[in-house]
Amino acid sequence: VQLQASGGGLVQAGGSLRLSCTVSGRTFSMYTMAWFRQAPGKQRELVARITSGGSTNYADSVKGRFTISRDNAKKTVYLQMNSLKPEDTAVYYCAAGPGGAVYVYWGQGTEVTVSS
Repeated sequence: VQLQASGGGLVQAGGSLRLSCTVSGRTFSMYTMAWFRQAPGKQRELVARITSGGSTNYADSVKGRFTISRDNAKKTVYLQMNSLKPEDTAVYYCAAGPGGAVYVYWGQGTEVTVSS
């Protein structure tokens, strides 16, 4: 299983980006998918997750601004990021797992920079 993340870039504060993560393999629909991020000098943190059934969870810092979604036919998970803030600057990673807090497969990361 391989995960390919894309969509990062440089954006001004208040702007939007949409990250995508495409998964190889036949069992995408069974995975819980998540987006993590790691800012320089900080620990990696969970940003959002979506279960195989479509339930979602978000970090408090992004609630109301970010939306995670999935397209099982395209084997892709998305992270729509609106009202971006400089503190959202980080490398964003997608991850896949069987459920709970276990993530077995990781993408390579895509960098998001939000300028003030």
